[in-house]
Amino acid sequence: MTQNTKFNAAILIIGNEILSGRTQDTNTSTIAQWLNSIGVKVNEVRVIPDIENTIIETVNHLRKVNNYVFTTGGIGPTHDDITAKSISKAFNLEYEIHKEAFKILEAYYKVGEFNEGRQKMVWMPRNANLILNPTSGAPGFNIENVFCLPGVPSILKSMLGGLKNKIVGGDPILSHTISLKTVESEIANSLTNVQDNNKDVEIGSYPFFQAGKLGVSIVIRSEDQKKIDKCSTEILEFVNQKEINKYFGEKNRSSY
Repeated sequence: MTQNTKFNAAILIIGNEILSGRTQDTNTSTIAQWLNSIGVKVNEVRVIPDIENTIIETVNHLRKVNNYVFTTGGIGPTHDDITAKSISKAFNLEYEIHKEAFKILEAYYKVGEFNEGRQKMVWMPRNANLILNPTSGAPGFNIENVFCLPGVPSILKSMLGGLKNKIVGGDPILSHTISLKTVESEIANSLTNVQDNNKDVEIGSYPFFQAGKLGVSIVIRSEDQKKIDKCSTEILEFVNQKEINKYFGEKNRSSY
């Protein structure tokens, strides 16, 4: 891995329950923060329904334009869990029982509990690599650069650690936040000038109103701490010139 190598990913949230508003997606944040920490930038997030052709077309597009694709949802035991079968078709692979996954779940469940519905969770694309599940037993899987994870947030989170050796990343994506007691219109032009002077650094402006406090958080992101420090200095210069007060508690983090 060279120092300037960049890696990117797309996150694909699959599920009618997300689109209907019945279930709130928190998996995007979990996956994105984890990827940032290992030097993989999320370029795109999509939410799509449980429709086979939509899954196939979306996966085939995303896997061609990103280093990695992470899907969530649709690998459970019910009739609308069609992600594994759709991924099989996307890669033109046989959809079949994964022998190792079968052994894992057969050992996980008590006698008589490994029923037909649960056995559906061992059907995967041929030669899929398993992603072990330390929480509820049923593994996810990956084919080439596509990684398929469950939709339940706590289970998904517990499985990410097992992916670390399967993902090649770059330098961790660092961030620094400066929170100001102002409104965006007061700093817009000055912030644009800083961004123009530092085109290889990502600078975001995010207004907030919390606990009666109105303000703007400026988030600076880069793999290079020196570049973050340079931008921070330039921002604080115009902040001081404009006599804008800061909120305390700004943080340097490896992700946000």
